[in-house]
Amino acid sequence: MSPVLGLAVVFAQLSLLAFGGANSILPDLQRQIVGHGWMNGHEFAALFALAQAAPGPNMMVVSLIGWRVAGLQGALVSTLAIAGPTSILTYLTAGLWFEWRDKPVRKAIQAGLLPVTIGLVMASAALITKSTTLDWQTGAITLGVAAAAYFTKWHPLLVLAAAAALGAVGFVG
Repeated sequence: MSPVLGLAVVFAQLSLLAFGGANSILPDLQRQIVGHGWMNGHEFAALFALAQAAPGPNMMVVSLIGWRVAGLQGALVSTLAIAGPTSILTYLTAGLWFEWRDKPVRKAIQAGLLPVTIGLVMASAALITKSTTLDWQTGAITLGVAAAAYFTKWHPLLVLAAAAALGAVGFVG
């Protein structure tokens, strides 16, 4: 199978599981991308970090992966494959979903999807942490950033600047 076709298959199937956005499918996405030998876990984490740092949607990681694997054609195919199936499904079910707005079945579906989405996003955080924690210094920065995000109301750019400063002074090598 060509890399472009492989990207289309991987992203089309994962698009239907992306409850909560692209971050919810990161563990399986990383497993499949690395499993196909298209890149290693550290390269995957670097592309994810680049996509998160850039302005725009967090789905940008999909286009970056496609670009890295198969150039412009890979970026276009990956982006269409991740957005196409869910867009079609949303279009086909939107009327019914609106019609069911007060029905118990809709509330049950939403209640069931909430813990699934939270679990998938937490698994993504664990995967990125594992892929980027190379030594005790990077582990300390990861723990510090997680603590700052959870326990404070600091602006994320302040935390990012602090982490950059630690890298600039040689704390992370």
